[in-house]
Amino acid sequence: MDDRLNEGDELRDRNGGDVSGPLVAAVDYPLYVVTARAGDEVSGCLAGFVTQSSIKPVQFLICISKLNHTFGTARSSRGLGLHVLGSDQRDVASHFGELTGDEVDKFEGIAWAPGRTGAPILSECAAWIEGPTIDRMDGGDHEAFLISVQDGGVGRHDGCFTLRNASGFKAGHPE
Repeated sequence: MDDRLNEGDELRDRNGGDVSGPLVAAVDYPLYVVTARAGDEVSGCLAGFVTQSSIKPVQFLICISKLNHTFGTARSSRGLGLHVLGSDQRDVASHFGELTGDEVDKFEGIAWAPGRTGAPILSECAAWIEGPTIDRMDGGDHEAFLISVQDGGVGRHDGCFTLRNASGFKAGHPE
């Protein structure tokens, strides 16, 4: 019997379920809006695979789906904006998570200003950071962007929008 995994194989537990299912169900984590700008193109998406990766210097690792419209813009951009949404911002999370930039301008009707790298900084959020992309690596169906934080701020919204708050969302990018 060959136990090696091939690209596209799904890991199953001994009962036939998704092997990561119990771990994912046991934790709740923030969802973020990631923004990028390359030339005249602005793009943004909802992301859950995000973590601070260094204290000195402050760096964050942001993973973006390769199927997502924002992926191409992020690869061509100087840097990324990262926004924590308030717990009351389900509508904004839905806007960036359930719509696709392939079909709509996600920034139409959204207040923002360009940050230091040109990445859109949302006017309405709980907190944000921005910085240049200093490295990238393949992460399977996502690509990891390492940013060095150069700016940040606090928004007017309280709390933190999380995975559990996004219950029922359907991804806007194609499968």
